[in-house]
Amino acid sequence: MITRRALAMAGAAAVASGAKHKPVRAAVYGAGHAHAMGKVEALRKLPEFELVGVCEPDPSVPRTHKALQGVRWLSEKEVLDDSIEFIAVESRVQQNLLYARRAIDAGKFVHLDKAPGDDLAKFRDLLTEAARKKLVVQMGYQWRYQPAMQAAIEAARNGWLGRVQHFRAVIDKPMSASDRVQLAAFRGGMMFELGCHLIDRATALLGRPKKVTGHLWHHGAFHDTLADNTLGILEYDHAVAEIHVGATNPFGGEYRTIEITGTNGLMSVRPFGPYRMVSHLKDAVGSYPGGRKEHVFPPDTLPGFAPDMLEMARVIREGAKPSHSAGHDLMTQEVLLRVCGYDV
Repeated sequence: MITRRALAMAGAAAVASGAKHKPVRAAVYGAGHAHAMGKVEALRKLPEFELVGVCEPDPSVPRTHKALQGVRWLSEKEVLDDSIEFIAVESRVQQNLLYARRAIDAGKFVHLDKAPGDDLAKFRDLLTEAARKKLVVQMGYQWRYQPAMQAAIEAARNGWLGRVQHFRAVIDKPMSASDRVQLAAFRGGMMFELGCHLIDRATALLGRPKKVTGHLWHHGAFHDTLADNTLGILEYDHAVAEIHVGATNPFGGEYRTIEITGTNGLMSVRPFGPYRMVSHLKDAVGSYPGGRKEHVFPPDTLPGFAPDMLEMARVIREGAKPSHSAGHDLMTQEVLLRVCGYDV
């Protein structure tokens, strides 16, 4: 498992050795995604990258964020130019697959933010073409490198929780009226918007579910069609994953939780930031004592989204193996679409 600490140490070592590898020439394609400015800031600050510029073909997307100050604006021809090696696709979801395919066709390594559209066949074709060209598409699922979450999943994989029987995740986010209208265009609503992050963690631990069920309700006092109270159930032979995503709790962001329970106890990550985890075990195992213990992880010293970008720098410059396979990403997207009611 590639941890944030390992990535930070690798990045520091590269800097200390006098730039062992030349910086990866990178660009951001689209600026309408909620994570776009974080990716711009990471690529500007990390010495492993040279941010050539940002391309945003949609004139309705604002260009006033402070992260964009001093950034060069590129045309679509320029962003796909031969001198650029890596493209972070940060468009609105409707354009994600289109922009990612253009980048792969142009021979670029790609970071593709979530969700990768709602067309599973096009996503499969994208991954197939990337593999044919020996390129990598890295998905932008937000908590793959979150240290407390990594620790909980690692403990479960090591058998320290006993036989895992329950994966429970809750993530809420209050939405403005305008954001609700935009998101309502996608079947699944809040599950489509945020459930992908949690399904990614559930399938990373438990694999492909035997059965997938989605419950999509509109319970908010808004005159729109957004599924704002949603529940996904993933069933396995000896376990169940339960994922809830809603938009009606004004304090939901403070109580985001992932909890993994087994026959020896549980580990709970809550909230997702700052990094805290509670272990409550019947028997001591590994580095964890019996009983209840809170674990606090040190704060980040790297910019947000740095672990994703640093992993891609290693993939491009050193031929490192990505921490998540294309097969896993395709399965995660298929499960997400099934939970959201798509016929796939």
